[in-house]
Amino acid sequence: MKAALLPDRGVIKVIGDDARKFLHGLVTANVLNLTPGQARFCALLTPQGKIIADFLITQAPQGDGGGFFLDIPRAVTATLFERLNLYKLRAKLLIEDLTEILGVIAAWDGSGTTKQGLCYADPRLPALGLRIMIAQHRAAAAASDLGAALVAAEDYEAHRIALGVPRGGLDFTYGDAFPHEADMDQLGGVDFAKGCYIGQEVVSRIEHRGIARTRAVALRYDGTPPENGAAITAGERQVGTMGSAARGYGIALIRLDRVAEAEQTGLAAGGIPIRLVKPDWAHFSFPGDTKAAE
Repeated sequence: MKAALLPDRGVIKVIGDDARKFLHGLVTANVLNLTPGQARFCALLTPQGKIIADFLITQAPQGDGGGFFLDIPRAVTATLFERLNLYKLRAKLLIEDLTEILGVIAAWDGSGTTKQGLCYADPRLPALGLRIMIAQHRAAAAASDLGAALVAAEDYEAHRIALGVPRGGLDFTYGDAFPHEADMDQLGGVDFAKGCYIGQEVVSRIEHRGIARTRAVALRYDGTPPENGAAITAGERQVGTMGSAARGYGIALIRLDRVAEAEQTGLAAGGIPIRLVKPDWAHFSFPGDTKAAE
């Protein structure tokens, strides 16, 4: 088993009598049935349905003080903190930014348990393993308790990319992407059966009409990785934008309605040949229905 402290993650705590109802009414996931030890993948959206921030929510047991903890990209922690306080109004709750106090560990490629910190399974994919919120100086102790080797954060990034799981700020732009474009609907990040939340009407319309033409899609390449932000072209026509890449695997934001043409002419990212693949977890329509065989 491997474990890595993720320096790109922040932590926000929401606690109080109204905390559960407050969060449930804002985010894309169902928080009403969340119990300690579980986590939900979700996002706070603009009224137009664009992603402001995506994150994991978990709940602490009452014996440990209770409350909801948000495992969030550090780059948008301040933005989310401000938005939550904006929506708070007279709700009976307290919102705290604990980013300088708590860190987030990812543990994967094996099984193990620990009583240290706040531990929960990553709800997006079983292969992403566990997450642990804990004081950063206790990371080595938590890894030892899991029976895991403590490795660099870059190793976890390579694992995430190989699975084809998008990361905000690299594979899509905050404030400019719908949940479907970031594959949140594929990774359990949107509950289509729950009631209203900000941006819900737009997200539901995209789902029911099947109009998500752009998607974050996994890819393969040989040799030097394409640069993040490089144009993905089919001949002279741009069909997407390159996202993150590592060790022969990558993710890109692609216009799926142009993939059929791209397969005929070949795809390149910044001049580097690439091959699109469809991860086993993805069930959206994909020209040729290409499956990841590696």
